[in-house]
Amino acid sequence: MRPLTEQDIRTSFINCSKGEAKRLPVPRDLGERPWEDLDFLGWRDPGGPDRAYLVAERDDRLVGVALRFQPGRRGLLQRSMCSLCLTTHPRGGVSLMTARRSGPAGREGNSVGAYMCTDLACSLYLRGKKVPETGARFEESLTLEEQVARTRDNLHAFLDKL
Repeated sequence: MRPLTEQDIRTSFINCSKGEAKRLPVPRDLGERPWEDLDFLGWRDPGGPDRAYLVAERDDRLVGVALRFQPGRRGLLQRSMCSLCLTTHPRGGVSLMTARRSGPAGREGNSVGAYMCTDLACSLYLRGKKVPETGARFEESLTLEEQVARTRDNLHAFLDKL
């Protein structure tokens, strides 16, 4: 992913008003992000435990999405799998992220959801730059490039529903 500026991020949102996009918290460490290892930029709202944001490149433009989720309890009794990168996590590591649809459907309250890594670090899990709490990802026969392509396809399928 190419490095993004705060302005790039704020103007990319498709499912919130310009005022909401102007007020949402943007990561302060944009200059320190490992852009070459990211397939999308994802972050949690430090002031709202149930809010997260995602910005991805889609068809030569940026698409930003405001997400909501129910913070989960932590524990090792249950494991869940991210529908984007297929990384498994113990309870709390994967959350149902919902996004209000854009346009009239969103104004009527319609939303779309997908199970995602709660920390939105899918790209780093794929590349081994971050390790899930369980210690490792399942070994796959796909190459890293194929896994990245699958993750992007899964993300684009989610974005297309919005």
